[in-house]
Amino acid sequence: MHAFDVLGDPVRRRILELLADGEQPAGAVSDAVRAEFGISQPAVSQHLKVLRESGFATVRADGTRRLYAVDAAPLQEIDVWLERFRGFWSQRLDALGTELARGKRKRLEGGNSS
Repeated sequence: MHAFDVLGDPVRRRILELLADGEQPAGAVSDAVRAEFGISQPAVSQHLKVLRESGFATVRADGTRRLYAVDAAPLQEIDVWLERFRGFWSQRLDALGTELARGKRKRLEGGNSS
């Protein structure tokens, strides 16, 4: 499965967001996702399986618990792919920063002349 196919699903993106905070038990991930998306525990398990099999998540056993974590390698591959497009938004963000600084300067100048 292609990385963007994996990340194209909002449930899988949310699971990765939860895992970005650190290793999580499968039960905690399932509870959070079920509450947010209203899907069944088996459906959450399928999403975890897709993330695991596509390399986006790792799992390790801790007694009877299964602990999931993000595997950064596929995300780094996406970052490399996105690099060629970064210039499109970097220039716009730089321009926005300039405009914000200009507006702040005008407010400060306006405040001094009152």
